[in-house]
Amino acid sequence: MPDMGQAHIAYRQQRRRFAEVEPFVYEDGDSVTLQFQIGEIQSEMLASDPDFFVLSYTRTMMAFLLFNSEPKRIAVIGLGGGSMPKWCYRQLPAAHITVIEINPKVVALRDQFYIPVDDDRFRVICGDGADYIAGTSGSLEVLLVDGFDTHGQPPQLCSQEFYDNCDRALAPDGVLVVNLCGLEDRRSIERIQRSFDDRVLVVIPEGGENKIVFAIKGERLWIRDEPTSELVDKLRSRHAPYLIKA
Repeated sequence: MPDMGQAHIAYRQQRRRFAEVEPFVYEDGDSVTLQFQIGEIQSEMLASDPDFFVLSYTRTMMAFLLFNSEPKRIAVIGLGGGSMPKWCYRQLPAAHITVIEINPKVVALRDQFYIPVDDDRFRVICGDGADYIAGTSGSLEVLLVDGFDTHGQPPQLCSQEFYDNCDRALAPDGVLVVNLCGLEDRRSIERIQRSFDDRVLVVIPEGGENKIVFAIKGERLWIRDEPTSELVDKLRSRHAPYLIKA
């Protein structure tokens, strides 16, 4: 039997090494990207329109607004270029937003992506998202998980324990949205299904390889009443009508 204590120590050492990885910003015309290795884009922004969702998977993740159009408490694991949290800050004035990012060097680049400064309803925490969720109980209305390192999604953000903790961290009608992109996606989806009693919908964004998993805590009758194909079309919409605020 493996020594789980040693495995945990090794994992923590790996995460500390990632926290030391040097990200860089690359500008090409109107495009501003965050990268860890040349050509591997972690986040992208248009300098002329900083709040526009360039990457299709981010538009799909923001479809949580179809489940809750006015959330009061949102947590985001993974800052990157801040596309989702900064849009939420500017377009959802009643929302309190907490972002958890493990790499301080990513946090240090926030100004280059027009990410808001911390205030009474927006904050960026430099720490491990899994630890934050483990210490949170029943208060989050929306939880967005978009945390990756140089090797993909870290084990601590896709374990059964983590998804169980996500379920516990959410309010009774909360929504979990997870971005998956890797060889272990099927196993992660199965774990989410177990944690959320199979109240799960998987959507593949247009023009991408990502899988976006929506997991619902509690019952939402309108989801059961609406044909799945129509709901998926809304969630992966290129035009994202749910992002248009009056």
